[in-house]
Amino acid sequence: MFPSTADLAPGDAKSAALDLAAFEVHRIRAADDPWFEAAYAPLWAEFGAKNEMERRETLAARFRLAPAMMFEMVLVQQGGAFAAVRDHTAIPTEQETVVHLSHNLVATEHRRSGLAGWMRAFPVALARELRPTAPVTLAAEMEYDAADDPNRAIRLRAYEKAGFLKVDPARVQYHQPDFRAPEMIDASGGPRPLPFQLLLRRIGREDEHTISADEVRRIVRALYAMYGPQFRSQDMAHPSLDLAAYPPGDATLALLPPTA
Repeated sequence: MFPSTADLAPGDAKSAALDLAAFEVHRIRAADDPWFEAAYAPLWAEFGAKNEMERRETLAARFRLAPAMMFEMVLVQQGGAFAAVRDHTAIPTEQETVVHLSHNLVATEHRRSGLAGWMRAFPVALARELRPTAPVTLAAEMEYDAADDPNRAIRLRAYEKAGFLKVDPARVQYHQPDFRAPEMIDASGGPRPLPFQLLLRRIGREDEHTISADEVRRIVRALYAMYGPQFRSQDMAHPSLDLAAYPPGDATLALLPPTA
C-alpha cells in the first residue's frame, strides 16, 4: 500500500506535485529481503558512528516482531541510484496505532524536491494498511538543537512544518535505549540511554497543543515494548527508561513547536 496525498502532512503541499512513479520504491519487511543491505548501508553510514543506528541483528529481531508489530524499511531509488531511505515500526495498541519513526535520510540532490514529505507519509500508509480505521500517532525521537550541528535545526524545522509537536522536555525527559553492542555497554560500565526530544504528530489532531501524561506514558510504553525484545533486560531496566518518573496521569502537558 503506497501513501496517497491524503497521507501527506499539512505542510507538505509541495510533495503532492512530485510523482512517486518517477522513482523505484522498495518496501522491505524481512532481513533476508534482497534490498535490505542497500537500505541499511546509508543509514549506518549516517547514524552508526553516533550510536543512533541499530545493528543489523537488532533490526533482524525487529522484523520478527510481526504480526504483533510491523517493522518496515523503505528504500527509494531513481535510475538505480540512492534517493532516500527510512525505517519505522507500526505498534497497535487498544486506543490507536503508534508508529515509531526511526530514521529518515534523503540524498542531498533530492532535498527540497518534495520527496522528504512522501517519506514522512509512508509510516501513515503502513498504519492505515494494518488498521484502516484506528487513530494514528507518529512518534519521532529527535536530538536537542546544538550550535555545532546545523543539520539538527534543519531537521527540527522540517518536522515542525510537517505538523509535529514536542512533549515539553521540562516535564518529560525521554530517553532512547543504548544502541551499542552489549560488549561495548559492559566495557563502559553499563548502559547509557540517550536523551531525546519526543515529537508527536497525532493525525487529525495537529491543532491540539496539550496532551495528558497518561497518553504520553501510553505512547512511550508502546515504543519501549518495541525496543524491549531486541535489548537485554538489564539494559532496558536503566532508571532513565522508567516511566514512573513521568508526571502523574491526570497532569496536562504542553505540546510545543519542535524548534522552541
